[in-house]
Amino acid sequence: MAGPRIHVAATLVAAAELTLPEGASRHVAGALRLREGAALRLFDGEGHEADAEIVAVGRREVRVRITAVTEGGAESPLAVHLGQAISKGDRMDYAIQKATELGVAAITPLYTEHGDVRLKGEREAKKLAHWQAVAVSACEQCGRSRVPTVHPPQTLDAWLARRDETLRLVLHPSTDTTWRHASDVARVALLVGPEGGLSPNEIDTARAADFAALTLGPRILRTETAPVVALTLLQYHFGDLG
Repeated sequence: MAGPRIHVAATLVAAAELTLPEGASRHVAGALRLREGAALRLFDGEGHEADAEIVAVGRREVRVRITAVTEGGAESPLAVHLGQAISKGDRMDYAIQKATELGVAAITPLYTEHGDVRLKGEREAKKLAHWQAVAVSACEQCGRSRVPTVHPPQTLDAWLARRDETLRLVLHPSTDTTWRHASDVARVALLVGPEGGLSPNEIDTARAADFAALTLGPRILRTETAPVVALTLLQYHFGDLG
């Protein structure tokens, strides 16, 4: 059984019935125009997948019956925690979407000195929910069954203070290539600055937290392009793209 992939934040149990979330129900019944008997592929975001069949389509909800539950796939053996400076408009969405497609394990939006976005209270909560939904949608598309967590935004200093990954990298124009010689790498912290770059003080702080420089060639990349290239390199050297 195949069909569109849909995320449901629920325990998947064979032979059980469940109602799809409101957004997923609208998508299945409205955009996809699926009806009773149609097949779906569900995933819970925690690594489990299920084949399901639509048993009822209403005006506001779609009910399905699970026919089989399996362990999900498409997860990289490399766990990368991306610290991404917050950017305006669709650029942050793009970075989160592509990072998810490239197997990132977690993402933390960061407030930096040169960053021009500051979120507070309800606005921050709404933006965080939106970013998590972007990650969910990317998982539906790319076949991942485990949704990366998008953590609440925090300052760069706070994020750096919590890092204990085996390999820690900051995007910075430098000739440092020592990271290429690392071995037994399973967990990586990757820091990407804002459009205006990280300040000299922030670079010094990152280096003091054992971050090595990762250079992406002679051209200056946009803040949403840089994590795509960096994650591709990391997956090639230490993950599942090699």
